Amino acid sequence: MEIAFRTRKLGKTFNLESALRKSYGDKMARTIMIRLAVLRNAPTLADVPISRPERRHLLKGQRKGQFAVDLDHPFRLVFGPSHDPVPRSGDGGIDIDRVTAITILDVTDYH
Repeated sequence: MEIAFRTRKLGKTFNLESALRKSYGDKMARTIMIRLAVLRNAPTLADVPISRPERRHLLKGQRKGQFAVDLDHPFRLVFGPSHDPVPRSGDGGIDIDRVTAITILDVTDYH
C-alpha cells in the first residue's frame, strides 16, 4: 500500500529511524516501524490484520472515516484513505478492498 504523511515533519520523522526513536523512544519506534512495514506490504486496507498485534479498526465520532492500528497501549497509529473520492461500498461505508493508499495522520491516545 502507498503511504503518505499528513505533514512534511511527520514524514521526515517516520522515514528516519533515528528521528523516530528520538520522538517516540526505542520501544514505540520499533513498534511503529513494524506497523509501517505491515501497512506497506498490504496490497489493500482489507489485507491489514484485524487481530492483534495490528488490530486494524475503523474509528467513530470525530474520527469517523479514519482507521487505527495498535501500538504500545494506549497509543494508536491513526490514518485515513488517500483517495479522492474515497472508495465506497454499496452501504456507503469505506470499501477497504479498494483502499490502496493511506495518509498517516497521527500517533495518539484518543481514548
